[in-house]
Amino acid sequence: MEKPKPARLNTLTGLRCFAAINIVFFHFSDPRWFGWFAPVVNAGYASVSFFILLSGFVLAYNYAGKARAGELDKFRFWEARFTRLYPIYLLSLLLSWRMVMAEYGAHTHRMFWTGMVLTPLLLQGWVPSVATFLNTPAWTMSAESFYYVLFPWMARWKRPTRVVPHLAIMAGVWILGMVPGTLYIVLNPDGIAHPDRWSWGPWLQVLKYTPLPHLASFVFGVLLASLDEMVGRSSRLRLVLGIFGFAATFVLLALGARMPYAIMHDGLLMPLFGCIVLGLAGNNKMAFALGWRPLVFVGEASYCLYLLHFNLWNLIHDSHLLNRTGLIRFDPWISYVVLIALAVAALHFVEKPAQRVLRGWMHLWR
Repeated sequence: MEKPKPARLNTLTGLRCFAAINIVFFHFSDPRWFGWFAPVVNAGYASVSFFILLSGFVLAYNYAGKARAGELDKFRFWEARFTRLYPIYLLSLLLSWRMVMAEYGAHTHRMFWTGMVLTPLLLQGWVPSVATFLNTPAWTMSAESFYYVLFPWMARWKRPTRVVPHLAIMAGVWILGMVPGTLYIVLNPDGIAHPDRWSWGPWLQVLKYTPLPHLASFVFGVLLASLDEMVGRSSRLRLVLGIFGFAATFVLLALGARMPYAIMHDGLLMPLFGCIVLGLAGNNKMAFALGWRPLVFVGEASYCLYLLHFNLWNLIHDSHLLNRTGLIRFDPWISYVVLIALAVAALHFVEKPAQRVLRGWMHLWR
């Protein structure tokens, strides 16, 4: 008898709404517009690390039980991930056609064709100089696809049944996750005195965009799902952890340049993100607030918003449609609304129909 699916965690979907919109603000706003929220927008890159951790958590929450029982079909899992990931990814590449000539001028002939070949195959992240080829946010899909390949084996790992030993393992993963950033700070291979979000260097590109430095975040999320099983849904501890996670994250982000960018980019915030996830996975007032239906509705399109926003923004503004309609006076706020609307439309008119078609084809092939 097949085990019932775990209950949906709509509150985490609601949080994905904020995280995706924050990445849009990070790329296309002046953080100073947001007042006290400015440090969060200025550190929008941290939302990507949160998405990676949350991806590991959600996959383990839904599939780890099956995997430990030997009931997870690896090929069906990979099919499900591919059909979920690739339709919008392909759409993002089609929307990138205007970037082809710009990429051609920005790279050597060899690296241009490397990017053209690897990007449709979700492999561009392994070559730092073309990791952001055609569509800047798409490097994360290169990393996620690698983690999806590994997940069926990760999900079967034996874990301690007691909290303290499990926390010790998670602490070890957290420390390992900070090793790449710490090495970058100590060795300073690019010779950048104070790296920040605007800095560029070949080794900084490796740290920011290649899959391996972010693997610890995904593994941490997978382990977090096991810890989640050890804490009651209605436990007051969840609310305390959630409030602490949000507050401590904000404090660290507010410190800005006083915090080392290399470990803030991915690693340092891992336990705080874990506290937030555990808090919102419970039954409490904070979780109820983020489970508000409009937030969940937009949060379901967060993948579309994240992956499409960069090129859609460029298309909106290169078309000068806002100028011709007189709506430019409301920009950039009108652009944010349009991006969200287009992301929701992409979810319902591209991703879901394409997913059904692809799964039907794959079912025929089996």
